[in-house]
Amino acid sequence: HSVWKLASRSQRHLYFLRYLFRQNHDTCRTLSAQQHRIRFSDSVEAGAFIFPRSGTAFLLVDPQHLPEPLEESGLTERIQKFVQVHRNCFLLLYSPFNGKKELQVLSQIQHRFFGSNLKILPVRNGAQIAKGMLTVAKATSKPHVDRIRERMSVARAHVVDTSPVWEMLKDIF
Repeated sequence: HSVWKLASRSQRHLYFLRYLFRQNHDTCRTLSAQQHRIRFSDSVEAGAFIFPRSGTAFLLVDPQHLPEPLEESGLTERIQKFVQVHRNCFLLLYSPFNGKKELQVLSQIQHRFFGSNLKILPVRNGAQIAKGMLTVAKATSKPHVDRIRERMSVARAHVVDTSPVWEMLKDIF
């Protein structure tokens, strides 16, 4: 295993990503092909992708490489530690196909972490992993998050201004 730190330039902002995983993994190849710079780091858990600028962290899990039974794999403890360390965290559940084991792992994780701050993203290949991470990281980092909030506020105001229900409520009060 190799330890990596990835930096990606989008417009004029720099996003950092650090993770520990196999060098030849599809995700690494996909990110390298997209011109993302990769740097080494020793402080990251295996399979973790961290974007410090956006405060977003991802943990990549491949159910095919988990021992049976799942309870003895240590996955739950690993995810629990990840959730405790990162407040805005995502689990990337790598599943090229939806087999019985993959669905069982998904179900157990959903049941165990229901109500926590963990969000689960099922992904099928390295391209989906990279696209999902970069999309979330970009959307949750400044100034993008500020623009999204501003657009949502404008959209909400527009809906309120043009809503017949709001017009009716204004007439009542």
